[in-house]
Amino acid sequence: MTTRRLYYDDSFQRDFAAEIVGCEPAPVGVSGRTAPAWGVLLDATAFYPTSGGQPNDLGCLDEAKVLDVIDEGDTILHIIDRPLCKGRVEGHLDWPRRFDHMQQHTGQHLLSAVLQERFGLPTVSFHLGAEICTIDLRGPEPSEDALEGAQRAANQVVYEDRAINVRYGTAEQLAERGVRKEVERSGILRAIEIEGIDLQPCGGTHVKRTGQIGTILVRRCSKVRQDWRVEFVCGARASGVARGDFLLLRQAADALACAPDDLAVAAQRLVSEREAHFKSAKQWVLRLAESEAKAALQNAPIGANGLRVVTRVLGDIPAEFAIAFASELAKNENTVALVARTICGHVVLSQHPSAGRDMSALLKQVLDKVGGKGGGTRDAARGKLAEPNNAQQAIDEALRLLA
Repeated sequence: MTTRRLYYDDSFQRDFAAEIVGCEPAPVGVSGRTAPAWGVLLDATAFYPTSGGQPNDLGCLDEAKVLDVIDEGDTILHIIDRPLCKGRVEGHLDWPRRFDHMQQHTGQHLLSAVLQERFGLPTVSFHLGAEICTIDLRGPEPSEDALEGAQRAANQVVYEDRAINVRYGTAEQLAERGVRKEVERSGILRAIEIEGIDLQPCGGTHVKRTGQIGTILVRRCSKVRQDWRVEFVCGARASGVARGDFLLLRQAADALACAPDDLAVAAQRLVSEREAHFKSAKQWVLRLAESEAKAALQNAPIGANGLRVVTRVLGDIPAEFAIAFASELAKNENTVALVARTICGHVVLSQHPSAGRDMSALLKQVLDKVGGKGGGTRDAARGKLAEPNNAQQAIDEALRLLA
């Protein structure tokens, strides 16, 4: 049996009647669900199954909720939350969801056509997400001017309210008409034509005129493997996203006490100031570490083994200080520094080469005893304890092994 796909010829059909061909319990785990569900086959349906980057429709069959719609080749399986008996059934789509998907999918066709025709950037994949849609482009990185130009050109076609038609033909016939992306499948194919700008094989649902797409808003572009991923939204989504973006800009501008138009300059100034403060703070940390190391050396006696060992268990102290402190100590002959931090469990072991020990081996022995991981060289090793509260135990163990 083949399911007749009503949406092929009329994507605006939101209610329909059909005959139930079969209803069986769905296997546990189908569509990722653990609750009981049933799979229903109909002789005809207006429900679109997940396919081609477009999610499935939702709605109901009589009183049963449609949880998922699965394309099984010639047939379409409807996953519902209760069993239905064979006979006539009324289907009703979640129309706001369907219309949103039609706006996004048709907008993708239009945007992809403009990007390929004007900028030589073919679309290799499309994803219609719950909030954002994306297309992956093959070719050089699209510039901001190219993205803005594509958005402007696509919206111009929206304003012109051009007709959108469903065309049928073989691959050869569609190629003769100038199809944007040729396919190798045999038989009669379905294609979507945007008057005067695009012809693309597609089994999805689409609006009837470009004006129904609504505004197309291109957001950002990022590198994804060898391609460029462009985020966009259309119609009601575009107005919602634009409003949300403005609110975020205004909140950020208020926080920086500037006008939204001055936000980029204010943010750059803030970043520059932060970097300057970071450099200054780092210099003070290094100076403090140098001073603390000198004081520690004065109070560190030389042991029976000829080593001068300095230990520290630090609390809420920057990691830069611990590293610099140990490094400063290790500049002195026959000196070993054993430092740990209780906040995150960092362990720093350093020595002057004349001390003649192996810090990497010492750290390994300590971590084998206390728990953690790390490594380093003969003169300097760093690690992280599995449990930060064992910082004092780690230092005590290192001191014992050095004795």
